[in-house]
Amino acid sequence: MRHTGFRHTVLAIGVCSSLALAATACGSGDDDSASGKTRITVNCEPPKSAKLDRSFFDADTAAFEEANPDIDVVTHDAFPCQDPKTFDAKLAGGQMEDVFYTYFTDARHVVDVRQAADLTPYLKDLKSYDSIQKQLRDIYTVDGKVYGIPRTGYSMGLIYNRALFRKAGLDPDKPPATWDEVRAAAKRIAALGDGTVGYADYSAQNQGGWHFTAELYSQGGDVVSADGKKATVDTPEAHAVLKNLHDMRWTDDSMGSKQLLVINDVQQMMGSGKLGMYLAAPDNIPILVKEKGGNYKDLALAPMPGGKGTLIGGDGYMFSKKATPAQIRAGLKWLDHMFLTPGKGFLGDYARAKKHDAPVGLPEPRLFTGAADATDQRVKKANANVPVENYQAFLDGNHQLQLKIEPPHAQQVYSVLDGTVSAVLTKKDADIDQLLKEASGKIDSILARS
Repeated sequence: MRHTGFRHTVLAIGVCSSLALAATACGSGDDDSASGKTRITVNCEPPKSAKLDRSFFDADTAAFEEANPDIDVVTHDAFPCQDPKTFDAKLAGGQMEDVFYTYFTDARHVVDVRQAADLTPYLKDLKSYDSIQKQLRDIYTVDGKVYGIPRTGYSMGLIYNRALFRKAGLDPDKPPATWDEVRAAAKRIAALGDGTVGYADYSAQNQGGWHFTAELYSQGGDVVSADGKKATVDTPEAHAVLKNLHDMRWTDDSMGSKQLLVINDVQQMMGSGKLGMYLAAPDNIPILVKEKGGNYKDLALAPMPGGKGTLIGGDGYMFSKKATPAQIRAGLKWLDHMFLTPGKGFLGDYARAKKHDAPVGLPEPRLFTGAADATDQRVKKANANVPVENYQAFLDGNHQLQLKIEPPHAQQVYSVLDGTVSAVLTKKDADIDQLLKEASGKIDSILARS
């Protein structure tokens, strides 16, 4: 699933807005060399409604063009950056921009349908490439060839309300590390009454399947086999996930009576101070404050309970197979300038973000290694304006977890698992073993069609 925000502010990302656009409006392979300039089209420009993000993005692009007068950058905006309803059609129709936004889970598919340019011969033109975390680079590496460049990443953790922890007699500096501890803490928080919910989870719009996957990773399980051919959800680990949710919902009454929740519902509960815990990525925190009424001092983040693994995701850019060598080189330079220079650019100019009261210091997974990481962390720390101590447990604990990306055909798989999770949370007598058996068969069918 897509995470919910830019590193600085609320999500504001876009794509070329219509399949009816001519090829020259997106990616055409025409680099306009006759004018002496290399012209590239790029997407994911924030829409005008996101004024701050848009101003940052446009200013950074203008600065890039000034520093590279031989390159003309044509930016496209819409919402969202990648619309699942049109992404495959744009791919098939050759309508992608020269440099186009993708989720981590798109990489293999874009390569398989032969719409991605091989960037391997041009990596020397990307100054930052070797400084990017190898596990993120590997996501865009297929059969030894590089087809994309990571831009951001996220990993799931446990957001919790420190004020409710204190009120329930729990130590907010010692968040739950196991699912048994989550259950015990949720029960104490729910006992506060007045509509307070101890733990909430999603169970609709594919979001329940997404969280089930994260919870299964945390137990050491998986949704799909390593070769991507068989479901692996009819297992003791998956049973443990559902049994824990069932018991919190029906035995402890710590999840509240309202179910079939989606992300906005849960964020509203947390922002209003009526929820103790839920699973999320760090980018939820500014949304909870800026949109849902929360307070930074009350919001903390812990690593995924269970201690075995966590779900990671993120995004990056790939290049149209129609892009010329000159366009690929220009696009890589643009990525370096916009996103991949530590402490600078659209995502890294922390001083600018702080000046405009955007949150700095949230615990995003580190994109860089070595000297680049040290520079990025130094500039971030110097401009932090959120209580970074509230996230230290997350940063410390994440190093000990296996980081796993979403399964193949994630949205279809999540749709199946939505039904599994929602049944457990809405039916007290739900047969967990039967639900997992049925889900396994449906996922096998999805994988067999691929």
